[in-house]
Amino acid sequence: MPHINAVMQHIPSQYLALGSTKIWDEACTLGSIFHRHGQYKQAVDLYERALAGRAKALGVDHHDTLSTVHSIASVFDDQGQYEKALEWYERVLAGTEKALGIGHPHTLGTVHCMVLVFDTQGQYEKALEWYERALAGKEKALGVDNSDTLTTVHCMASVFDKQGQYEKALEWYERALAGIEKALGTDHPDTLNTVNNMALVFYSQRQYEKALEWYERALAGTEKALGIDHLDTLTTVHCMAVVFDKQGQYEKALEWYERALAGWEKTLGVDHPHTQITLHSLINLYKSAGQTERAQSLQAFVCAEEPSQLN
Repeated sequence: MPHINAVMQHIPSQYLALGSTKIWDEACTLGSIFHRHGQYKQAVDLYERALAGRAKALGVDHHDTLSTVHSIASVFDDQGQYEKALEWYERVLAGTEKALGIGHPHTLGTVHCMVLVFDTQGQYEKALEWYERALAGKEKALGVDNSDTLTTVHCMASVFDKQGQYEKALEWYERALAGIEKALGTDHPDTLNTVNNMALVFYSQRQYEKALEWYERALAGTEKALGIDHLDTLTTVHCMAVVFDKQGQYEKALEWYERALAGWEKTLGVDHPHTQITLHSLINLYKSAGQTERAQSLQAFVCAEEPSQLN
């Protein structure tokens, strides 16, 4: 970004040290550009300059000052420097709680950012503790059926799922589903995403009939709302093939893998990772069924690199 660097060279430190809030606005704007382009050091440098100026001119608990602190936290978050990110998010949280109250959307937004860091770190108990705090605040401030509230409910279900607490995960997914269906309808992508996640939980529990039941529900919705060749639709088709495969229903599994493969090839091309995942699954199933010629005929389309699992 040579043009931005050129601008930076024409902003002397003495000028940035002045109390004009417009200068800090410009510094934050430049910082956000560096941030978006992955130039984190330059972003933090600009944000810290703006922070010093805003804190002096406006006070440490002013909204603009706290917004700058939050920006610094988000840079460290994006870098994977999670301890530093938490340190800065905590600083934002202390200020927003003091200035705006614990139930204010800005406060709850910072709580949510902290939760995501704990979740990413695999600190699931901490994540649940903070999700519960966010949920209590959102229910009080926004209501139980608000989309932000339901997002938090869904996220808590996801954490229980990651912990292997499948019954709790289902309980919270069902709670999220009831609210999302009521607010958005049965065929909304958020509703269908929750339905799909419930299918995954049943699959993890090896309750394959239940998993198929929920995948079929997700499939009917995605086909109607998004079309038969949409990525979400094809992912569900692939997942249903996997379930049939696990059940030993090889003819059904072949039928559904082939359906997914045809869709991926049409939509994404043969070399796309999604296509390759289904292709590998199909080849392995043909080999297991003793259909070596069919497996070999597909082998020519396989890329050298083994793809990761499709969920």
